[in-house]
Amino acid sequence: MKFLKVGRVAIISRGRYAGKKVVIVQPQDNGSKKHPFPHAIVAGIDRYPLHVTRRMSKGRQTKRSKVKPFIKVVNYNHIMPTRYTLELEGLKGVVTNDTFTE
Repeated sequence: MKFLKVGRVAIISRGRYAGKKVVIVQPQDNGSKKHPFPHAIVAGIDRYPLHVTRRMSKGRQTKRSKVKPFIKVVNYNHIMPTRYTLELEGLKGVVTNDTFTE
């Protein structure tokens, strides 16, 4: 689909990450050998940092400040694109389908 391009912000509608905002890193309109359906490699934040105050201990502050990112292959049917985009032209070749073969 021509509007699902690199840098498009979307929301995942199904699965474990349902409701999470993601950024499309690499769209695959024709699919691939391993994933024979139109899909996209997306990156997002699974756990956002929590509110921190000065009264908390240093250990608690560091624990609440952590960010948990994720990278996932998602079917186009499970992505709802938004009107927002980010500039990710420099990250086009960083993540590929070979990244997920382990």
